[in-house]
Amino acid sequence: MTLDGLRPVADELLKPFVSLSVRVGLTPDRVSLLAFTLAAGAAGTYYLAGDDVIWYLVGAFLVLANGWLDLLDGALARRLETASEGGDLLDHVLDRYADILIIAGLAAGIGRYALGLAAVTGVLMTSYLGTQSQAVGLDRAYEGLLGRADRLALVGLVTAIAPAVSGSIVGLTLVGWLLVVFAVVGHVTALQRFYGALQALS
Repeated sequence: MTLDGLRPVADELLKPFVSLSVRVGLTPDRVSLLAFTLAAGAAGTYYLAGDDVIWYLVGAFLVLANGWLDLLDGALARRLETASEGGDLLDHVLDRYADILIIAGLAAGIGRYALGLAAVTGVLMTSYLGTQSQAVGLDRAYEGLLGRADRLALVGLVTAIAPAVSGSIVGLTLVGWLLVVFAVVGHVTALQRFYGALQALS
């Protein structure tokens, strides 16, 4: 979760965007919906990409924009003092669907469906164990190697450079190896959170 440590810096950079959002009348929920729409667009571009450099670059831009808006909705809610449990729920649900779509698009684009399944279940179990800890009376668990911000940054970076890296490495393209990382790190992080919760409850 390396990028989560930069949240204070991001909050400062977000201030002009928060002010602009207030002026044009955006609400946090609308920003969350816009972020999800961009994630769905990214999934579609990755599915269509093939070896097309432009599609991958468009997808990278949409993913990074999704991540930026994901930060903006929370900052906007704090500015407007409209933060609520309902808004938090909407944000988390849309984030999970966005994760599913982006990973599914990446996997379908390279025809690696089993790898995509392993990656998406790792990501979802990481998120589930984070909130399930809270459901049993503990603090929400955030520990782990890759938070959502890190994953989105990796997707944006890898898909931006993937077309320049031709061929495969041990049978997988760069995007394929990205899915491997998400699968392995996701399930390791989920088990780490599960073990930590059990220890705290015992």
